[in-house]
Amino acid sequence: MNLKLLSWNVRGVNDSSNRKVIKSVIRKQKVDLLCIQETKIQVLFEKVVKSLGSGRFLGWKALEAIGSAGGILVCWDKRSLEILDWEEGQFSISCRFRNVENGVVWVFTGVYGPFTRQERECLWEEIGAIRGIWEEPWCLGGNFNVILSQSERSRQRRITSAMRRFAQVIDELGLVDLQLQGGFFTWSGGLNNQAWARLDRFLVTPCWLDQFSRVVQRRLPRPT
Repeated sequence: MNLKLLSWNVRGVNDSSNRKVIKSVIRKQKVDLLCIQETKIQVLFEKVVKSLGSGRFLGWKALEAIGSAGGILVCWDKRSLEILDWEEGQFSISCRFRNVENGVVWVFTGVYGPFTRQERECLWEEIGAIRGIWEEPWCLGGNFNVILSQSERSRQRRITSAMRRFAQVIDELGLVDLQLQGGFFTWSGGLNNQAWARLDRFLVTPCWLDQFSRVVQRRLPRPT
């Protein structure tokens, strides 16, 4: 079975023009599952979510923003995926799905990583707990707000404790860091957008790769 998963830090879905762009990308890419980070909306209403996707075929779960910061929205096409269960954390939301086509059960975790060391440890505990709850094939996607190696930041000169800890978590959970095609970085910022980094990625378990053996991770052009 072929699925298309899209992870996107949109920096706000409260603007209707932004939602139109998001919807056009979803349609163009024929997305089965969408994970949006930084919704910046405390209470997501059905009308707002439905404006992004495939009408009555759209299922969704959301982690609300704190004030105007953060927020995660996971949407899926019910014609492709049936939700069986879900878990909400402070920095992640996890959904257990069954493929409509072949009945395979697997787990997706959408992540929007925090910035501080203490809060980041909370995220690692959250995703570790998910591995303890469900044993099915697992895919994590989103903005982790931390890099894995020096090459993933344009101005990174040393290996930091945050990088070491991220690598340790990936190793402990037995996750595979998928190769990124279409570019090296996923975020730009700073003065005149001169700083670049890879803050976004998909991580999967080997048994997930067994089910989706032809997987490709590709960076798309940024339309907003």
